[in-house]
Parts: sequence; C-alpha cells; structure tokens
Amino acid sequence: MGLAKADDAAVYRLNDQQAIITTTDFFPPVVDDPYDFGAIAAANALSDVYAMGGQVLFAINLVAFPDDMDKGILREILRGGAEKVAEAGGVIAGGHSVTDKEPKYGLAVTGLVDPARVKTKGGAQPGDILLLTKPLGVGVVTTALKQGIARDEDVATAVASMKTLNKQAASAAQQANAHALTDITGFGLLGHAHEMAHLGSVGFRFYLDRLPWLPGALAYGQAGAFPGGMARNMAYFQEWVTFDEGAPLLMQDLLWTPETSGGLLVAVPPTACETFIKECPTAVVVGEVMAGNGNIVVGHAP
Repeated sequence: MGLAKADDAAVYRLNDQQAIITTTDFFPPVVDDPYDFGAIAAANALSDVYAMGGQVLFAINLVAFPDDMDKGILREILRGGAEKVAEAGGVIAGGHSVTDKEPKYGLAVTGLVDPARVKTKGGAQPGDILLLTKPLGVGVVTTALKQGIARDEDVATAVASMKTLNKQAASAAQQANAHALTDITGFGLLGHAHEMAHLGSVGFRFYLDRLPWLPGALAYGQAGAFPGGMARNMAYFQEWVTFDEGAPLLMQDLLWTPETSGGLLVAVPPTACETFIKECPTAVVVGEVMAGNGNIVVGHAP
C-alpha cells in the first residue's frame, strides 16, 4: 500500500503469505476515568489494523504526561491500554514518553495480514449493501460530558462502545468477502464514507431512518453539544454530500460530527449481507452503493 491512494494503514508485503500492517493514533482524554481513556485510545489505534482486515501483533505506547500530575493516573491509562491490546491478542512491546502540559496517549501498532486478503477503502461496487457495526453519536456524548450535561448512563454506554474492539467486525468482513471497508473516526460518517466512495469511483446512499444512535445522542445534539471538528468536517466534505429535502438539520449536523473509536463501515455484496450480520450481530444495514464518483446522498430508505 503506497501513498497514491490514502488508506487506513500502511501495508508492506513480506512474502506471498504475510504482510505487515503499521499504523498509529493518539489523542488527549475524551473521558474522565484514566483506565477507560487508556482502553479507548488503544481500541481506536488498533482499529486501523482491523480496517485493513488484519490481526494485531504488538503495539508501542505513545505517552505525553505533565510532570506535576499524579503518576497513578498514568499507571491507570497504561493499564487500560495494555489490557485492551491483550484482548486483541497482542502485547505492549515498549514505548516512549515526553513531558507535556496535557496528557495524551495512544499506540503505534503492528499487525499481520495475508496479502491476498487485505481490505481497503476502495472496491465498493454498485448494488453493494452498506453496513455499520457500531452506533453513532460518541462525539456529542463526550462533548456533553465536558459541558457537564451528560447523564451517567449515557456516558457509560458510549464508553462501552468506544472500548469495543472492531476485531469481530473485521473477521466478519473476511467471512463475507467484503468489497471495501473503513473505520469511522475523526471525519465522521460522511467524511469517511466519501473517502470510500471516492476511492471506489462509486456513490453511497444512506438511509436516515436506519442509522443507529447512542442513547442521548439526539438530545445532546439538540442541546448544541457539538465538538469543533463538526464544522471542519462539514466545511471540507459538504461539496460531495447531498441531503434529501426534509432531512432534519439536527441529523445533518450529527452526521458531520467526529466519532472516536467508531465501528466499521462495510460494503458487501447483497448475497453476503446475512453472513456478515451472523458473524457480527451488532451490524446494521444503513445504505447502499450506487453509480457515482465519490458523491454521498442522505435520505430515507426506498
């Protein structure tokens, strides 16, 4: 995998049976609990290996931490990350730390994949079914948490979603011979969908009434709990997106909103849809692939 067509991770073929996947991601805390933050940051970094259809081998810690902050907090962050990597079947094999005014944590991850089974963003075909494996709305729930208006139970559900590995979803993509996939993170659903559609020289249509949302997401969006990334995503990607008449403005804003450690967006042939959902029961049909060139249409199901 080169840089000509941007994908979720770099892939380097070692031989006819093995290719190395390498990727990295890190960010400041999105939740208050240090252990949960570490686990979320790790799951998010590991996700790009799964988005390429691979398995995790090992990871390197990336740490920024203030000199004057309790080191017990750092231990919990690292414990959360290490346990999530272990859940993925990998190990933490070292790392690097720097002093910073704001804590930050993430991983550099190495994975393995059969070169013949690498999954990419491009490859979706007209007639394919679009599936999403996690609900949307993390961005507004975590922003509502920062604003002090989020309910504890809504935060707990969002944290559980962010901590869930995309391992099962990646396995389902292999079982269903998915044509294309990517993980939904900072560019939001529409931004990452455009990347898939553009690289596949196709268009996507999403069904508003079938999109899954985390508890509280719509209410926090109504309250204006949007992160700054929402406006940036809209400014960059809006030229490729069309909303059907009557699409609520609130829903439009929510679909521009960044996600953290979101699910996989997967394009599968119609005959494989049942197989994918059987292997990944959290998956929901959210749209279809049509002829086009990177364009996205958002409306109601036919």
